[in-house]
Amino acid sequence: MKRTIGEHPLLGGAVTLVGEADCLHIESKNPPLLILSSAFSGGGWREGMRIVNRHVKKGYDEEDPIQETATWLKGRGWDSEETVALLTAAQVEHGVIVEEGAPEGRVAAVVTAGMSNAARAGVDGPVYRHCKGAGTINTILLIDGEVTPAAMVNGVIMATEAKAAALQDLGAEDAKGRVATGTTTDSVVIASTQIRQGDFLHEYAGAASPLGRLIGMTVYQAMIEALRHSKSLTGEVWPT
Repeated sequence: MKRTIGEHPLLGGAVTLVGEADCLHIESKNPPLLILSSAFSGGGWREGMRIVNRHVKKGYDEEDPIQETATWLKGRGWDSEETVALLTAAQVEHGVIVEEGAPEGRVAAVVTAGMSNAARAGVDGPVYRHCKGAGTINTILLIDGEVTPAAMVNGVIMATEAKAAALQDLGAEDAKGRVATGTTTDSVVIASTQIRQGDFLHEYAGAASPLGRLIGMTVYQAMIEALRHSKSLTGEVWPT
């Protein structure tokens, strides 16, 4: 388990994470990563060389966050067409990295977390047509292995279950005292090298599969540690 600040080779050097005060960025050596994400910039399915988790001030409310982020990326010398970008009001230097391996491949989970807009899924409340504020629990999964599209989607489920389990075990609550399952603006990224390890193809990512086991363990451990270092485990308002 590592803090995100500084430089960290991950997945046997296939990618490098660099943690700075204003962002953490993950760079693929070669080839591009296959990425599935809920990111507002570069989200969905794509190939990419870079994943960025950028810190913004609480209350960030740009009229055009995609364009504003593209301008910010350009200022760093990064091509927005090759980059998946997340935003968070949480302190990215307080993020946590957990990496686990098996003969079938390796998984690294990178989590940044804050709970100011904690929420519980399945309850009614106000609805906003546009995102209000920046994401507060961002989960990035890095996989060294070959993964089918179905298993990538399955991995999103597994990561979400692990996040909810960590929140439950820590007693995290929304502003109304209900057990939180996340925040109103969480994001997840799953990125794979698509290089087969041990002649194994990951077709599933449920809890009992080789990939699902690694995802569950890494996300849970990283989430617990990141949440423990957040300022509070109780939401201030819901939703923001």
